[in-house]
Amino acid sequence: MPVAGAAVFLRLEDAGSPSDTARTRDRDALWLGHAWVDGRKSDTDIAQLGIRLAGTGIKDLYVHTGPLENDGTLPAELYPQARWFIDAVHRTLPGIRVQAWLGDVLAPEFDGLNAEDSTTRDHVVTTSTQVLDLGFDGIHFDFEPVRSGSTGYLTILEQVRAVTSARRALLSVSAPVIDPLPGLHSLGLALFGHGKWWSQAYFAQVARRVDQIAVMSYDTAMPTRSLYGGYLAQQTTLALQVTAPSVDLLMGLPAFRADDLGHHASAETVAAAIRGVRLGLGRTDRDRRAFGVALYVDFTATEQDWADYRSGWS
Repeated sequence: MPVAGAAVFLRLEDAGSPSDTARTRDRDALWLGHAWVDGRKSDTDIAQLGIRLAGTGIKDLYVHTGPLENDGTLPAELYPQARWFIDAVHRTLPGIRVQAWLGDVLAPEFDGLNAEDSTTRDHVVTTSTQVLDLGFDGIHFDFEPVRSGSTGYLTILEQVRAVTSARRALLSVSAPVIDPLPGLHSLGLALFGHGKWWSQAYFAQVARRVDQIAVMSYDTAMPTRSLYGGYLAQQTTLALQVTAPSVDLLMGLPAFRADDLGHHASAETVAAAIRGVRLGLGRTDRDRRAFGVALYVDFTATEQDWADYRSGWS
């Protein structure tokens, strides 16, 4: 019965027509793969990227510049063409900002970066300064999994925010979805040792420490488009309720394919995500300006994904 009740709730969340005003605010983003900074791309690719972005609301590019070492450092040999890419975008795509996408898997769930260790946090701050020196417009963190309530992660954000603010640069983060039911993150930790969700209160704490927060609103295990759309409508509402109007809130769009227990490609589509996002935005805060969507990821996005983004949101 609880499963059936949840399904009915999500179907109802997906009901109705999205508001005509729930469209791009020209604050959208695109996650880009590592090929843009390691030497595999050329000026021709930059020109093609410009054509792809023309007429859309995309303002920020999160280009994969890491991953970080487990101690928080970043070898310079990982991004030999970063300055070329930044300069090329600034020269040929005026108004587009380039942020360094940095991340790592986290302890204790993995043998990874320990956000609770002060020395490691200091290294992350040094690394952030290192990449900003190249001319990046901001830092975009994607640490996974950050357990709801982690104080070490909040401290990293506070320390790096001091650096980005002094440079007039941005600090943004990728965030997991919010508990669909209160306390679900605690149940996940107790049963599986994995914190898939954040509490709404912890999401708010993170949002207060950044300039942008991009929700990884995919890999939801929803089996149908209507359930996924309803899930996105609910997640959009939950995030809007606790994100200050001065912070850009972006909802992720699944421009990739996978078929497993956590992701059904036939259900999690860009079109279904946009419909859910528009429903949630229209019901909750339709006049909000600091809002957008973020496509994940450039090297898997299809022509259909781009067409659905343009027609549904632009």
